[in-house]
Amino acid sequence: MKSARDPICGMTVDIATALQVEQHGEIRYFCGESCREQFVNSLVPSDPAGPCAIVIFGASGDLTKRKLLPSIYHLVANGVLRKEFAIIGVGRRDWSDRDFRGHLREAMEEFASPNIDNELWDLFEDRLSYCSGSYTDLETYRKLDRMLEQEATARETGGNVLFYLSVPPESFGSISTYLGESGLLREPAGNWRRVVIEKPFGHDLASAMELNLTLSKVMAERQVFRIDHYLGKEVSQNLLVFRLGNSIIEPVWNRNHIDSVEITAAESIGVEGRAAFYESTGAFRDMIQTHLLSVMALVSMEPPTSLEGEAVRNEKAKLLDAIRIPSKEEVRTGTVRGRYGEGEVNGQLVPGYLDEPSVPSESTVETYAAIKLWVDNWRWAGVPFYLRTGKRLARRVTEIVIRFKNPPLQLYGKTECSPLGPNLLIMRIQPNEGMTLQMRAKTPGTVTRTRAVAFEFDYSQFGSVEFSDHSTGYEKLLYDCIVGDPTLFHRADMVEAAWEIATPILDGWESGIAGELTTYAAGSWGVKEADRLMGKDGRQWWTM
Repeated sequence: MKSARDPICGMTVDIATALQVEQHGEIRYFCGESCREQFVNSLVPSDPAGPCAIVIFGASGDLTKRKLLPSIYHLVANGVLRKEFAIIGVGRRDWSDRDFRGHLREAMEEFASPNIDNELWDLFEDRLSYCSGSYTDLETYRKLDRMLEQEATARETGGNVLFYLSVPPESFGSISTYLGESGLLREPAGNWRRVVIEKPFGHDLASAMELNLTLSKVMAERQVFRIDHYLGKEVSQNLLVFRLGNSIIEPVWNRNHIDSVEITAAESIGVEGRAAFYESTGAFRDMIQTHLLSVMALVSMEPPTSLEGEAVRNEKAKLLDAIRIPSKEEVRTGTVRGRYGEGEVNGQLVPGYLDEPSVPSESTVETYAAIKLWVDNWRWAGVPFYLRTGKRLARRVTEIVIRFKNPPLQLYGKTECSPLGPNLLIMRIQPNEGMTLQMRAKTPGTVTRTRAVAFEFDYSQFGSVEFSDHSTGYEKLLYDCIVGDPTLFHRADMVEAAWEIATPILDGWESGIAGELTTYAAGSWGVKEADRLMGKDGRQWWTM
């Protein structure tokens, strides 16, 4: 008998007799009509986004071809974006509409679904146009304004426009200012205009405040969508559902039951030809100050009064405000930084950071950072949060580990098959999104012995219910931008609060409080000092 798993209830079913649904060329099997109907209903978007025009500054860049265009295509293909849309690319290259379309067709074949629907692509291609010009020339914006008026009539976009600034961060302020001066950010009655900017949101607190001030002069805060692709990951979005939608979780989500929280973002790759960018940021600015602090806020924020975007962001902002600003002593004893040397990754010898192309020999930039933070509020007082990130580590993984406290009395401590350890909840953000709950259980036999067992959940249990396996991770975020849901995006006060936390650490490193950079071998788990950071607290990093 050949069997399959019902993607709704998880039951094993006989494929010869099970109810079936075909999706993206794959057959799904169901135990009964109820599960089949639930699955089918999940395939139909309840509220498709649109109509609108999407304007991409930096249209010839990597982000556009790798993420943005494939994401928009997936939204249309899955019925999540209405067909009353237009895409206008803005760039300095002297391209025609035909050049732009040819460039993006090649990108689609490489980065989107492997089997592009030709009929859908014809519709999609017909809505692509290109505006050539300088970002600092007001005439470019006048030309763009005329094109938007034409698209509003031809494509029935309703005058709604999403401006996506896929450009270097030093251009965020100037482009926004020109958009404001040209009138492109004005919102006539019934229409909306929104601006999306990528991280980094400033290089330090002063520059972040300056950028926020610049943006506030030409648009309302509700028009600004500061995007963080980590929050587009399913597990990141599922954090609140997991916490607030399950009555067995929230009662233990506090200092009385949780020993510590660990957030890791490890990469096996190096700087990949982006040395100039990395030299201006480093591991801490690139990952911890933005992504990991934001994930930490989702993990530890208080339940919001509703799921409205501002209600959720209010609680995230309160949590960031509650994170203790590190003192000089805490920077010295609770932070670690390092730089990768040569080593072996996936069986290949790789150079150290200082030997990478375009990296100056006198570089002092860290490629690894680990820190310990405290949240000074009623729920989390006394619970350490350990955050780490690095390049050229043993493997690529981003995960959250919730370490629960041990039972007050270790009755089974002398009868263990495996070392006695705490209950763990591991939430994997990438590469294999899912969750693992590690608990103790008795092994079979007449003698009472226990060992750690894992209860696993991964998203394959749901099947592919919205986007294909070639999803970029930007689909959800772009959809939210278009419908105006700010929940997963950074607000100005949240950005500044994160920099308030980061500034003493960066200043301390620059002044030498935390010592010199330590070299770690590529392919390892980073510098030994990071192990000691947790070891002196009687803990150790989780590595599966």
